[in-house]
Amino acid sequence: MNGGVIDWRELFWSAAGRIPRGAFLIGVGILFLISALYEALASPVIKVITFWFMYPALLWSAACVVSKRLHDRGRSGWWAALVLLAFALVWPNTHGVWTVLAVPVLIWSVVELAVLSGEQGANRFGPSPHAAATA
Repeated sequence: MNGGVIDWRELFWSAAGRIPRGAFLIGVGILFLISALYEALASPVIKVITFWFMYPALLWSAACVVSKRLHDRGRSGWWAALVLLAFALVWPNTHGVWTVLAVPVLIWSVVELAVLSGEQGANRFGPSPHAAATA
């Protein structure tokens, strides 16, 4: 974000830096919307052809968005792998043995990423995105 304006390419394609909670929620919402539209509108034949392009791009974008939010919380972006694995274990089927393992991780990630504020001031991942929005 630069002065409160979201750089969409930076948000979805780079894991470097930090983003505030609002940009995180917007990014996750857009990724969910794209995924839901793809699942609802693409025919099975189209999915066979495009699956190996669509989902790696969505996974990379999700890893970038989650990593940046983790950075804002002062955590390593590598925690995004655990969050995305937990999500993959329950999506779209939310029952089974894997759910028991994934749900605690998903609850932690919702609290950590969507509820708690980012660290004030600069941290090892860069300056506060809040400071840039108010400057």
